[in-house]
Amino acid sequence: MSDLNELKRIAAQVRRDIVRMVHAVASGHPGGSLGCADFLVALYFDVMNHNPSAFTMDAKNEDVFFLSNGHISPAWYSVLSRSGYFPVSELATFRKLNTRLQGHPTTAEHLPGVRIASGSLGQGLSVAVGMAEAKKLTGDKGLIYTLHGDGELQEGQIWEAAMYAAANNIDNIISVVDYNRKQIDGPTDEVLSLGDLVAKWEAFGWKVLQTDGNDMAQLLSILEKAKAETSHSKPVMIVMTTIMGKGVSFMEDDHKWHGSPPNDEQLAQALKELEETLGDY
Repeated sequence: MSDLNELKRIAAQVRRDIVRMVHAVASGHPGGSLGCADFLVALYFDVMNHNPSAFTMDAKNEDVFFLSNGHISPAWYSVLSRSGYFPVSELATFRKLNTRLQGHPTTAEHLPGVRIASGSLGQGLSVAVGMAEAKKLTGDKGLIYTLHGDGELQEGQIWEAAMYAAANNIDNIISVVDYNRKQIDGPTDEVLSLGDLVAKWEAFGWKVLQTDGNDMAQLLSILEKAKAETSHSKPVMIVMTTIMGKGVSFMEDDHKWHGSPPNDEQLAQALKELEETLGDY
């Protein structure tokens, strides 16, 4: 296991990257990105078996991550760069013309670390289940990880994939829901209530775990527990409670920051609250 304090330092820098990236082009999605920074850092810097220096699309004998809620690309790009997939300096090209760092991840630009175009919500789980099944068929021991927004669960395709995975004993996948209870139009309970997520996923035949997604120690513990639950004939789901905008006081728990970039004054305030730990790009 990596040093807990070091992981927290990396997450702090990732949050600085996020607010700077979306501010620079006056577009992007800071809220969910900030909320999921801890999870992505834990995954890439401690949990997953992956090789940033030799990225391949088929990922033989490696773990694979699929970002289904592609709008939180700022967090993912920051983590990919800082874990060695491409130069950190490239973060400065986020959402600019001809960049490899599109607003939603794509494959046409051949950015290392990205295996599917995502952001059309609801589709990521289907792709991930397909790759998980392919690994099982070929005897590949790598695990598949996915991340989804809670508002994304309002998409019907999610539940088709959930049924398929359970019915076919796809037990080498660990999926995670960012349960911040917020989406672009407001609280999920007001837009379209998700009900009891734990009971829903259990009813669909998944092994369900819960964690605080902004507590690094809890994240590391639950991810290890999730790995131990694989190969037991059930897919695994982690319902991960987070705070939208985590780390920036005026953004926290406010759905208005789902897709709104900070202005100059707000950026300055955010950077005062976020420690620079690894050096800005």
